[in-house]
Amino acid sequence: MKIVTWNINGIRTFKNGIKKTLDSFDADIICVQETKVTRDLLDEKTAIVDGYNSYFSFSRGRSGYSGVATYCKDTATPFLAEEGLTGLLANQGEAVGCYGDQVELSSEELLALDNEGRAVITQHHFIGTDGPQKLTVINVYCPRADPEKPERKQYKLQFYQLLQCRAEAILSSGSHVIVLGDVNTSHRPIDHCDPNDVDNFEDNPGRKWLDHFLFGKAEKAQNGNTDDEFEEVCMKSASGGARQTNYGTRIDYIFADCCLVESAFIGVDIMPEVEGSDHCPVWAQLSCTLQSSTKCPPLCTRHLPEFTGRQQKLSRFFVKVSEKDRASKDSEESLPGSQDDGEIRENLNPVVQGNSVAKKRPTCREKDINANKAKRSKQMKTESNAKGSLLAFFKPKQTPSIPSSENLSLEQTESSQDSPGSESDTRSCPGNVQTESLSVVTEMETEYQDEVEGESTSIDQPKDCKKGPCTGFWKAVLRGPPQPPLCKSHNEPCVLRTVKKAGPNLGRQFFVCARPQGHSSNPQARCNFFAWVDKGK
Repeated sequence: MKIVTWNINGIRTFKNGIKKTLDSFDADIICVQETKVTRDLLDEKTAIVDGYNSYFSFSRGRSGYSGVATYCKDTATPFLAEEGLTGLLANQGEAVGCYGDQVELSSEELLALDNEGRAVITQHHFIGTDGPQKLTVINVYCPRADPEKPERKQYKLQFYQLLQCRAEAILSSGSHVIVLGDVNTSHRPIDHCDPNDVDNFEDNPGRKWLDHFLFGKAEKAQNGNTDDEFEEVCMKSASGGARQTNYGTRIDYIFADCCLVESAFIGVDIMPEVEGSDHCPVWAQLSCTLQSSTKCPPLCTRHLPEFTGRQQKLSRFFVKVSEKDRASKDSEESLPGSQDDGEIRENLNPVVQGNSVAKKRPTCREKDINANKAKRSKQMKTESNAKGSLLAFFKPKQTPSIPSSENLSLEQTESSQDSPGSESDTRSCPGNVQTESLSVVTEMETEYQDEVEGESTSIDQPKDCKKGPCTGFWKAVLRGPPQPPLCKSHNEPCVLRTVKKAGPNLGRQFFVCARPQGHSSNPQARCNFFAWVDKGK
């Protein structure tokens, strides 16, 4: 049997294919932490993986926060599975049980401890040296104590207390126990990359609890070399890329009871070659062989309605009404003066016993109304089908058309031929008057053509305009990020960072060395270059 724990720092770590990643571990049980996914965002490809059955715990208060999941091979299907440590989220008859003494915590505190999706428990059966035995795996993602939030420190200690209470209760029931995951506390100074106060390092409340938990009911080992202790190996970087310089803290653990360590554990180690997260996976090999359950527990994602095809559809909100019910409803709701049953049947089925019902001849008024409706619908259809063009908004303004000289002379000729008195009227007019009127019309037409040509030229002008002024304007408005300087130690371009911590510098940008963080004695690690970004740039 092989078991793996890994803080994946977001479900997007499996972007290259979750099945491919799970298969690469070649493990029977794979526990992941910090999935950062809620139930409404969980997709089927992540929830249901071919060859595996999965069990998730989601954060119910915040989206994209916390969350753990346990993937078991189909050959290692658990017999029981439960979400949380308190038992408040478990269904009766389907839980692992054994909750221990929780009287020191109120019901509100217990509910809050399970509200962030930090624990999944699976119970397995295996064949050991003493025959069939039970193994309970507790996959946890312990809270982090924010120094600026004292309530989170208390929350973390309460979670530790609840975890120990539950693990000891299950152990007392006769089952072996494995507690694994991100504990968010480094145990010894050697487990921390940069301990600030070495003299008072063990006075931290989290480390005091870890000492009590390990040496009270469970066993711990360093490097897997001792007989009466168990592995604590982990790797977490202080920032992205620090795994390259092996600069981090050990906070990912695998704990087990003393009897199981002595009888079944073969080897333990980390997997630094697996990338995708700022944590390294931790694995443990056991000599026992797991037995698979014939069916998955109810907590399995295969039983979720959204993945079984039983989710509610829109059609379920509409009830199908039979013809009998519809007719009875119409008869009950009929108003005085409405149609009787015979008229309703006649309207629904106009042909009765082979005799056609005579159609009523429309009156003249009805014809006019129908014609107006048809005309209006045709007009609306024509307007709706008309597709506008952007150039239509820039066309020259329409002006009254002025007849040309040829049309004017032609119209005058036609009018002189049609009207008997027009010939005498035209002959009586002086010749210079006709010439002046024609010249005025010609001048007006020439001016109108010039105006149209000027407007069309102004419309076409943007196409040929120079791009220099526009480009300069946008460059002045959108300057883009400042050019990175070169760090003094490596002479390499720096990276731009932004202050996210609350304070007077919140939101300010600065440049630091682009290399991964490491010890000050390591020349390949990040140097101490730092420079603020000027606000004017």
